[in-house]
Amino acid sequence: MSPTAGGLAYREATPDGPERGDPVLLVHGYPESSYMWRDLMPRIAAAGFRAVAPDLPGFGDSPADPPGTWDRAVAAVGRFHEAMGLGPVTLVVHDWGGLIALRWACDNPGAVGALVIADSGFFADGKWHGLADVLRTEGQGEELLENMTREAFGGMLAGVIPGIGEDAVDEYWKAFTDETRRRGQLELYRSGDFSKLEPYEGRLAALGVPSLILWGSEDQFAPVAGAHRFGRELPGARVVLIEGAGHFVFEEAPEECAATVIDFLQAPTPG
Repeated sequence: MSPTAGGLAYREATPDGPERGDPVLLVHGYPESSYMWRDLMPRIAAAGFRAVAPDLPGFGDSPADPPGTWDRAVAAVGRFHEAMGLGPVTLVVHDWGGLIALRWACDNPGAVGALVIADSGFFADGKWHGLADVLRTEGQGEELLENMTREAFGGMLAGVIPGIGEDAVDEYWKAFTDETRRRGQLELYRSGDFSKLEPYEGRLAALGVPSLILWGSEDQFAPVAGAHRFGRELPGARVVLIEGAGHFVFEEAPEECAATVIDFLQAPTPG
C-alpha cells in the first residue's frame, strides 16, 4: 500500500546521506502514474536529492476526487506539496503533469527553485492532438473509455512505447478500473481549454529559475517545436532532445533521461 499525503498516494526515494539542494517533486502525465518515475527516482536519491512523486487524483493508487477537472488537479498538487512540507522544490513534469503543476508553480512564486519540463505544453494557443480531441468530444470519449479493455489498453501503449512491460501496463491500467476514474479522464480533458493559460502568459519566465527542457525528438503528441518554444521563452533554458524517442521519453530512454536530469540537478543552468 502506497503512503498518502494531502489525499494523494505517492512514491518517495531518499538519499542515504545528507540531502543536497531542494527536494525534487515529480508530476506524471496521462495515462501514467508515479510509476513512470521508477527509473529516475533512485538515481535522484543516489545523487543526494530527495525525490517525491504523487499519483494525481484517479491515477495509480490515488482515489478519484470528482469532478476530475484541470483546476482541481492543480489544487491537489498544492495540497500535496503543503501536506508533505516540501518547501522550495525542483519541479519535474511530463505531459499533463506540466499543464497542471506549472500552473501551481506560477500561482506560488518561490515554491519552485528549478524546472524540468518534458514533452508538455503551457501555451494559450496550444492545440490538442487526435486522441485528446476524441476524449474531449461528447459521445466519442464515452464510447472510447467504455470499450477500453486491459488488452486494448496494453496494445495502445505498446503502439507508442516500444517494449513497454506488462508491469507498467498494469500500473497505468489502474486509471481505468472503475467508472469514476474513467469519467475523471473525460472531465480532465474537457476542462482543458488552453484559453485558461492566457493569464499565465509570461509568468513561467518571470519565475526566473534554472530550466531544463527534455524532449523526445519523435514526439507525435507534443511536437518538438514545443521544446524549442520553451527554450526561447524561458531565459537561459537548456534544451536537450533525446534522439529517436517519442512522447513517453522516460519510458523509452530511461538511462539517457536520468543522466540528463542528474547533470542538471548537480549544475543547473542559471535562469
